[in-house]
Parts: sequence; structure tokens; C-alpha cells
Amino acid sequence: MPSLSVRTADFTDSVIRRMTRISNKYGAVNLSQGFPDFDPPAGILRRLEQVAHEDFHQYSITWGAQNFREALAAKYEHFSGQRIDPDSEIVVTCGSTEAMMAAMMSVTDAGDKVIVFSPFYENYGADTILSGAEPIYVPLVPPDFTFDADVLEAAFRQKPKALILCNPSNPCGKVFTYDELKIIGDLAVKYDSFIITDEVYEHIVYAPNRHTYISTLPGMKDRVIQCSSLSKTYSITGWRLGYIIASPEIIDTAKKVHDFLTVGAAAPLQEAAVTGLRYGDDYYAGLQAEYTAKRELFLKGLDDLGISHTVPQGAYYILLDISEYGYESDLDFCEKLAERVGVGAVPGSSFFREPENRYIRLHFAKKDSTLTEALNRLESMKRKM
Repeated sequence: MPSLSVRTADFTDSVIRRMTRISNKYGAVNLSQGFPDFDPPAGILRRLEQVAHEDFHQYSITWGAQNFREALAAKYEHFSGQRIDPDSEIVVTCGSTEAMMAAMMSVTDAGDKVIVFSPFYENYGADTILSGAEPIYVPLVPPDFTFDADVLEAAFRQKPKALILCNPSNPCGKVFTYDELKIIGDLAVKYDSFIITDEVYEHIVYAPNRHTYISTLPGMKDRVIQCSSLSKTYSITGWRLGYIIASPEIIDTAKKVHDFLTVGAAAPLQEAAVTGLRYGDDYYAGLQAEYTAKRELFLKGLDDLGISHTVPQGAYYILLDISEYGYESDLDFCEKLAERVGVGAVPGSSFFREPENRYIRLHFAKKDSTLTEALNRLESMKRKM
């Protein structure tokens, strides 16, 4: 057999998805892979039922159905204050995973460098390598997950083609402040780099924190490639509807990359999801209130159990500090946690470039009853681990 690709030689399967399989094996409450166990909004589901009997079963326009792009542009303008052209500044993709890959392939060439904040969602490093680029990791320092501006500039001095910014951040729940975004943006201008954002948790932010679209900062619009999806906002992670928002010059290239990667996102699902994109402010206020309540329920439960944890500013992830248990491998800890305690988690080392072994990640995008059951099981963690 001929040799396989060198660039994938160091890849493993997704640790996050592996932990879902392990959770299923042991009947654990799965707080590893970040998907809800409650239904999407009823209006979207009703429209999906109707669409099944309408004429939306063939290809839509490659870069996204017209009404989907128009509804998305209107929603984005409403929340960001920035007007975009639905015909020249949007590509609809098969989830934000493809959006990130298409963005990377649109702006990088073999040998280019890309800055990645650590901890990071596991796909970013892989996306960089698959694009033929080289990642430069800049630490976000626990427990507040702030970055050192001097360290960041040292990374920019290596002339990266782009920086990847997850805001709010997975896995640490950091919401970048305006001042932090200004530092990042100014350095991108100074060293002539793109900023590729992942903003899938843009509507899951906890007061007093606020989400700021870095593309709205002065001089940033043509330098930012915004990637996002509908997965988290409407609890439809399986629908795989994502998008890229960028300047027409970038979108022209992203359209071609997207066309050859996947041709197009699912036409019936785009049609049904337009309903959600047209929801008013009350929906997003309700979403924030719902996740705020879940965060409070879960954090209070962990506090009552004496379990050390981070406090997320956004998204729906918590890092637990497992230092006291003395495990050399956080993966081993997570496998035993699923088996002995019955709760599924993700080893924190899968998110850090640094040799970090003291964290595991849990999420709280679950019914209150599911979270309560997980807390009941975690009550035995100190005894069984």
C-alpha cells in the first residue's frame, strides 16, 4: 500500500466525540459533547414538518438559499449594527466546522502561520494543519483566561496569515472585552493578518458580560472572517447549518472552496431555519435567561459538593479542577468518571497546547432534570475517584 498523508499522521479521533461513545458504553450522563437534550423551538419544528411536503428537496443555491441569506443578514445587522450584503458577503456552509475549514483554506497557503489561543476547540489545530499552515499557540492564562499582550505581539512578529478567535470561548467560557478585542485588532492591522472568528455562542453570554463582534471595531470589517452557525442558538446541532460573513473579495474565494468541499448545505433545513432567524428580541432574551438559570443551577450544585470549577462568562462549559485526585492522565480520569460515577466529561488536555492535566470539561446545555441527576452522581466523585 502507498504511504498515507504525512499531515494526518499525528491526528487521533476527536476526544470529545470519543467521550460520548464512552458515556454511552457506561450509561453515563453525557456532559461531554456539547449538545442539548431538549427540543428546538416549536416554530422551527412546525416549519420543518411543512417543508417535508414542499418543493425543497433538491440543491439550493450553492452558497445558500436566497431567503436564508437575507434573513441571516437582517439578523446580523440587528445585533451588530453592521449592514452586510446577503448576495456578496455570506456563504452558507455545512455547520461552523466547514465554515472554519473553508475560511482557513481561503486565506492560507502551505507554510503560512496561524495564531491559536490555548485552550482551544480541538478542530482549530487540525484545521490549520490540514490547510498546510503552522499553528502558533498563545496561552490564555487560568483562572481568568486573559492573554499577555506582549506574548501575543511576539506571536504576531512571526508574520502569521491569520489569528483564530473563539468568542465566547470553548472550552473556558471567556468573553473577550472590547479592550482585548482592540488589542487583537490593532496587532492584526500592524502585522497585516486576518482574524477568523468562531462566534457560535454569540447569544449565550452572562451578565454583566457583553458580546462584541470584532468586525464592528474601526477598520476591522474587511480583515475579519466571521464563522458561526445556528447549532447552539436554536438547539439544532444536528442540522449542520453554518455560515461565513466577510468582505466580497474573501467571500468570492470562500464560495469556491465551499463548492468543492460540500456543494451546499441541506436545502430543506435552510428553509425551516429561516423561521428561527426571523425571531424577535424576546427569543434571544429568553435564551439568555434559560442558560443563565442552568448555569446557576449547575454552579450552585458543584459548590454545594465542594467541587472546584471555573465560572464561564459565556457559552455553556465549565472546567473542573481535578488536581486533588492525583491522576497522571486526565483521559484516564474521565474514563473512570464515566464508569464509576456515571458522568461523561472531556479531558482538558485535549484543549490545551501547554502540558495541562488538571482540568476536565463539563457542559450544562441539558434539561434541569438531567443536570440534577448529574449532580446527584457527582456527589460520589470524591469517594469513588
